Amino acid sequence: MNAPELEKILSGIRNGSVSVDEAMEKLREFPYTDLGFARIDHHRELRTGYPEIVYCAGKTPDQVKAIFHAMEGHDNNIIGTRAGKEMFEYIAPSFPDAIYYETARIISIRRKEINHPATKIAVITAGTSDIPVAEEAAITAELLGNDVVRIYDAGVAGIHRLVDKLPEIRSCRVSIVIAGMEGALASVVGGLVNMPVIAVPTSVGYGASFEGLSALLAMLTSCAAGVTVVNIDNGFGAGFAASRINSL
Repeated sequence: MNAPELEKILSGIRNGSVSVDEAMEKLREFPYTDLGFARIDHHRELRTGYPEIVYCAGKTPDQVKAIFHAMEGHDNNIIGTRAGKEMFEYIAPSFPDAIYYETARIISIRRKEINHPATKIAVITAGTSDIPVAEEAAITAELLGNDVVRIYDAGVAGIHRLVDKLPEIRSCRVSIVIAGMEGALASVVGGLVNMPVIAVPTSVGYGASFEGLSALLAMLTSCAAGVTVVNIDNGFGAGFAASRINSL
């Protein structure tokens, strides 16, 4: 869609020949910005409810900076995941309002406020070593407009640490359960709550954990009904999915 086509739609709205619903449907196909190495989808939020989120790993600092510049002219919040501190320090002078969440490895540039659902998301880890993945999930959910309850180091080796927190967990609408090793915590939580449980296997563990594969397979074969699973170390995917559920 080019500028004359956009003006035609806006003119149609003004004179009544195009309804708002018709205009919104047409605007869903609004163009992207082509940077050569990336094509930035400015209207993803209009189509899906969330803006495009930049996966920074594998991109050069100059590429990430160029992508952020292409996005900053639009009324969307900017989120970059899997960004190292060196990348943030490189782009920070160009984006003074950027915030870096070091544990989560997320860069955020907020352009507008987001309405928070009244309900919350619980993020639970089996151990302290799972916290980086948990923070990726928690910060993602918060940047998408959710309140998060963090419950860390509550694994099955000391199950009383989880039981003590059940009232807090049950006050939430969705739980994200993050565990490495044998990944048993997701099944335990799934058997104790009446909400969707999103399980995140992590690459934490000794040799036979196969860098998270053991936890992934255990979570996929969970005996607790209602447990769904994302990929190994995919805190972002869990936070995004939980946000969609919490916003329904």
